[in-house]
This record gives sequence, structure tokens and C-alpha cells, in this order.
Amino acid sequence: MPKYSIVVPFHNEEENVTMLYDRLKGVMEQVGDPFEIVFVDDGSNDRTCRMLEEIAAVDSRVLVVKLRRNFGQTSALAAGFDHAQGDFIISMDGDLQHDPAEIPAFLEKLEEGYDVVSGWRKERIDNFVMRRIPSRCANWLMAKLSGVDIHDFGTTFKAYRREVIHNIPLYGEMHRFIPALASWYGASICEIPITNVNRLRGQSHYGIGRTFRVFFDLLTIRFLLRYMTRPLHFFGSIGVLGILGGGGISAFLLALKIFTHQHVMDQHGPLFVIAGVLMLAGTQLLAIGLLGELQVRHYHASAQRAPYTIDRLMRLRAPEEPSSILPEN
Repeated sequence: MPKYSIVVPFHNEEENVTMLYDRLKGVMEQVGDPFEIVFVDDGSNDRTCRMLEEIAAVDSRVLVVKLRRNFGQTSALAAGFDHAQGDFIISMDGDLQHDPAEIPAFLEKLEEGYDVVSGWRKERIDNFVMRRIPSRCANWLMAKLSGVDIHDFGTTFKAYRREVIHNIPLYGEMHRFIPALASWYGASICEIPITNVNRLRGQSHYGIGRTFRVFFDLLTIRFLLRYMTRPLHFFGSIGVLGILGGGGISAFLLALKIFTHQHVMDQHGPLFVIAGVLMLAGTQLLAIGLLGELQVRHYHASAQRAPYTIDRLMRLRAPEEPSSILPEN
């Protein structure tokens, strides 16, 4: 069994595959402990998958996980984590913007006892307006909302203990929030500076539009961290306030009707409607909270479903094993 697993998702990175493999192999062989490299092809439509298959055909330490379509970076990482067998798991991008030579620094921190080691692009060299300013604002908000004091949530270059990352459900675009989710499970987290280099080959898959998605993800992670196992506390609190507000207005209108004999609908029609809307909305929010509680119970009682579909797995068998290639549909 390998001690280390390096998980790398790819999407249309044919120009970087071979060089990244060579550099990863050289670094990990110098580390000296058994390792495996898990390459995930996230629905590439260029020669990426073919090149990964060629590597897997000659190196038994390489596992290629081919997804049926492009599911996104989070799902590709989840597929890699699910198939990684090492005690320590390192994730990184496949565009050569992460330097494999820095992997030993991550492993050193894991050996010290940390559960999650996050990379920190301390000296960023990408576009100041389009990338650095939005990233700095998003990271500041993430740190404040999650309570995890790190500077760089967005980088994929991180290292984990196997038992920690396997306890974190990944879906949507939640990979950047792994440290925050890990902290909810009580994981110890640290970060180390990493170099930030420009992409030399291929085309970037990131744009300014991702910044807006991060904002909504921030709201999601804040809700998950505080109310993931108790949604009724969130919806119920708002619902009760609505019911109490609507009830108070209704009581006021009823008192006016009884003691002053006013025609409530003629003189206070809008206020009467507001009271009814508040009470109805409050009741609905309470119902949503109860339904959320049922969903939480169902989630914990049933098996989790993977957010991806695998086309096949490719790995060269060791010489003593009967088969040379391991396909899986």
C-alpha cells in the first residue's frame, strides 16, 4: 500500500501532462516512501486522456480515473480522493502552476501532526485587478465567515490525512472550502507559502465570472458550518419572528376593532394584509425547517452518492498479478 497519494485533476491539459508526470515522479522517488499518482481526466476533449493512458500503461504507480464528462474541479478531486489509497493525500492542479518540488514541505507538516496543510500564494504574480483584488477580498470573507485563519482558500495545492478528507462530502464547487469544512470536524490546519508561477502552456479555465459564484458559495458555507445539522434553528427562528410579528399586528387590529369599533379593512387594510403575510410566511419557514431536519436525518441514515460518474479506471498491474490492465466501467 502506498504511503502517499498525489491527486491531480486534468481538463484539456495535453501540453502539461508529460512534464508534470516527470517532475512528480522525480520528486516522489527522492522522498523514498511508496507512493501513487492518481490522475483524473475530467472530460477532456483533447489528447489529455490518451496521454494519461500511455503513462499508466508503463508505470504501475499511476492510476487514471476517466470521468464520463466534465463534472468540474470539485467532482474531479472527489473522484481522485475516493480512489486514493495513501495515508497522506496531496492535491494539486495539472497546469504546472504548482511546483512539485514543494511537496516535501507539505509532507513535513503532515508528519508534524497537522491534518490539513494548505498552500499560500503569498507572492502572487497574476493580474492585479482581475485576479488578485477579487481573490484577496474573497479570502478575507472566507476567513471571517468560516473562522479558519488562513490566507488562501482558493489554491488546490493542499495536503490531507486520509481519514480527514474522506469525511468531507464534496460537491458543487466546495473544494475551495475544504479547510473550513475540515475545521468543522475538528481537524488541525496550517498553511505554508508556495510559489506562484504563470501558466506557460495551455489556456486558463478561470475567469472573473468565478468571483460571483464564490460569493454565493460563501453564503452556502456559512450556512453549512452553522446549521448543517440543525436547519430548523435557522428557518425556525425566522419563522417564529414572522409569526410573532404577524400575531402582534393582528392583536393590535383586533383591539382596535373591539374597543374603537373601527372598520379594520377600510382604515388599516394594508396592515391587515401584512399581518397575514407575516404569519403565513412564518408558518412556511417553520415547515421548511422541519423538512430540512428530515433531510438531515435521511442524509445520515442513507449511503452518500458520488457527484461524478466514472467511465473507466486504468492501472498497470504489478508483475506478480495475473492481469496487466485494470479496466472498470
